[in-house]
Amino acid sequence: MKIAIHGRNFKDETKPFVQAMFDTLAAQNIELQISESYHKFLTEFGVSYSSSSYYNDHKDLFEADFVLTLGGDGTLLDAVTHIGSREIPILGINTGRLGFLATVSPDKIQESLQEIFAGNYTIDQRTLVSIDTRLNGETLDIFEGVNFGLNELGIMKTDTSSMIVVKAYLNGEFLNAYWADGLIISTATGSTGYNLSVGGPLVIPTSDIFVIAPMSPHNLNVRPLVVSTDSVLDFEIESRSNNCLISLDARSKVVHSNVKIRMEREKFKANLIKLSDTNFLNTLRSKLNWGFDVRN
Repeated sequence: MKIAIHGRNFKDETKPFVQAMFDTLAAQNIELQISESYHKFLTEFGVSYSSSSYYNDHKDLFEADFVLTLGGDGTLLDAVTHIGSREIPILGINTGRLGFLATVSPDKIQESLQEIFAGNYTIDQRTLVSIDTRLNGETLDIFEGVNFGLNELGIMKTDTSSMIVVKAYLNGEFLNAYWADGLIISTATGSTGYNLSVGGPLVIPTSDIFVIAPMSPHNLNVRPLVVSTDSVLDFEIESRSNNCLISLDARSKVVHSNVKIRMEREKFKANLIKLSDTNFLNTLRSKLNWGFDVRN
């Protein structure tokens, strides 16, 4: 079996669980490939493991059976860009803070690995967004070929600019001109991310929808809109500063406001490993502290 691992830094109390994970993988004779950035951290932190293969770029990632991420949701989002169209299953281990995607706690790593080895899991297929950006009719490859994301597309004003106007078109028909700080177009998976913070709805992550949610809209009667993932969305931006910020998940670039953006569903999906004790509704209650109200 071949497993790739990507991660970020963690606290001292998490180290024994991570070390035990690598010991288990070594005992199972698993062939490992580790991201170069995580390799450097593990070495500096004194975690011992056996791996002769490392990768710096998504092009270097080998054909793994699984990818493990150790961090928060952002780490898992990184791994999605590493995997791309290969659709390698991902298991997120949460050594960070809030985790809707990385749901395995460090003390459950051994149990989770045994379930994977035994085949006791299912795959949640999650829709991705894909964008095409053009400036003056020419393709603008602002994300260097990795023009997809699991959570959302963001079109936002820069820190130094006033609000922008985003003209949105749905399947070629004019939808609305959003006078706002920006616009978040979220997948169902991303509904618990930026979308939630700007007033968008929570959505069951396997739903085939996009949510269009304005950020601090100037017109208070403008509300989030849910559309099908079959939709093709086009956007034009007006900005007094002649620039705007385009983001895909945690990646962002400042571009000229004349850029035109087309967004649609990506042809491939992200495959998230779902273990027997994983339940989105339980995660919602836990992460959003719903149970703290005694009436629940």
